Amino acid sequence: MYAAGLRTGGGRDGTDVKGGDGMTDGTHRDTDTGTDAGTDTGAGERAAARRMWHLLEPVHAVVYYAPEAYEEAAALGYGTAERWPAYFAWRAAPLGPAGAEETTAAFHSFSPDMVARYVPESWRIAAPDAVLAARTRAVTRTYAALLGPGADTPGVPEAATLARRVAGAAVPAGPLSAANAALPWPGEPAAALWQAATVIREHRGDGHLRALREAGLDPVESLVSFAAIGAAPPEVFASRGWTPTAWEAARSRLAARGLVDAAGAATGPGRELRAQVERRTDELAAAPWRVLSDDEREHLAKALEPFWVAAIGSGLLPGVNTLGIGKV
Repeated sequence: MYAAGLRTGGGRDGTDVKGGDGMTDGTHRDTDTGTDAGTDTGAGERAAARRMWHLLEPVHAVVYYAPEAYEEAAALGYGTAERWPAYFAWRAAPLGPAGAEETTAAFHSFSPDMVARYVPESWRIAAPDAVLAARTRAVTRTYAALLGPGADTPGVPEAATLARRVAGAAVPAGPLSAANAALPWPGEPAAALWQAATVIREHRGDGHLRALREAGLDPVESLVSFAAIGAAPPEVFASRGWTPTAWEAARSRLAARGLVDAAGAATGPGRELRAQVERRTDELAAAPWRVLSDDEREHLAKALEPFWVAAIGSGLLPGVNTLGIGKV
């Protein structure tokens, strides 16, 4: 469940608060680095970056499932019988009227055929600027509903101010982080906090894609190798649109590298490769957090508590997901 990945002390819980849709590629995993924190000078920074990701991710992700967001999407003309039309529009809109190839590259883990079903059709329904305006309205309405009177407490602008400082320190690492960082800041505090959380999580996601590339894992191999360590059942990853043939071909390639066994489970080297990916992801994600002092980071963590408690308590976020929250 989402709550399992959100212990304030960090730890060895798996996390995917995108619920299978909000995360860049559906392959993040919280894992023991296998190093001694006493001798690894970067371990503390990596742990802090992961802890804050745990807290911020549900703040971002819940909007993809909120009824207010579905209402805003429907008002634009998007179908809401399934979440994908609105999801691709909300998440890709910062890129402008991007085509299928550009969006596939940015999202990474979705099959090209799946992306092509929704992009560029999204922009024939509504222009990206209109989608972004509706997205901000959806965020504001969602958190007004989730927080109730708490939406007007001093903790909301305090959290937004601190998170915005971190977002401002996040040097764009890829198209999604760069595009979101270039957007104007909403005036409403909860929407500003969501925007900051989005910049930070897309920065982390873009770094994660770099780590996967460094590990020699292509998009479908990234998913197969993650399923192989028990992050989630393989059928959960069907949401990414890969065919059984593509999945099995990726498994065969991983087996040829000695990363999975005949049954598709990760071998020792396969598990270590995934651990290396997560260490590298945390390392790349740590830099923006240096802009805050330890005390400021703790203050932000405390200020975020009502947000992630409301997001998780809403029941909107799925418990079984492609990032394996609470599973590994």
